[in-house]
Amino acid sequence: MEFSFFSMIAQAGLVAQLVLALLVLMSIGSWALMIRKWISLGSAYRKAEEGMGRFERAQDLRDAVQTLGNDPASPLYYVAHEGVMEFNRSKELGNASEIVVDNVRRALRQGVGTELARLHHSLSLLATTANTAPFIGLFGTVWGIMNSFHAIGMLKSASLATVAPGISEALVATAIGLGVAVPATVGYNIFLGKLSEIDTKLVNFAGVFLNRVQRELNAHRPVQRLGATEM
Repeated sequence: MEFSFFSMIAQAGLVAQLVLALLVLMSIGSWALMIRKWISLGSAYRKAEEGMGRFERAQDLRDAVQTLGNDPASPLYYVAHEGVMEFNRSKELGNASEIVVDNVRRALRQGVGTELARLHHSLSLLATTANTAPFIGLFGTVWGIMNSFHAIGMLKSASLATVAPGISEALVATAIGLGVAVPATVGYNIFLGKLSEIDTKLVNFAGVFLNRVQRELNAHRPVQRLGATEM
């Protein structure tokens, strides 16, 4: 069965072979991307969860910021960096507490958006693969059926031996197209769910950070810059 499958591909027309080769490349690329995303998003989720715990357990904002400064790979790090940098700038300008809090809130929102955009990077390629692979397979299907009808017309025969090769090419292209699209679709949906969980953690972290800023302002304590020299 395996030999006949590859033999059929070898005997297929140039267009059918190109379609199948493109689908195979898309499958390899999508699986490589899914493995990389599975590792990177899993690591980001764990680091966000651990960083959130350390941040909440810290005594004050200075200590909390230092716990994140030791882990630049955490998705919380960039968010906290944006918040602290804006806090320091606003304090240096002598802004009122309400203005400082409002500026920090906007900086945190921007940091969350930037970090999520970074985590979403290249995920659109997976969605593109999931959406286009079935249509590429369908193109191979249509091409195989066209060849079958052409053979019928040339040989003036509608026997199974005349029609079967073209139909086989058509069915193989459809099957491979679906085989590429289904895992890509499942992976894309799984990653969207994981990104939604990370988004929730980042938003919660921004809220906890802002609460600490407000308490810090009320206590009139200086805040150490988060890696102003580290970033």
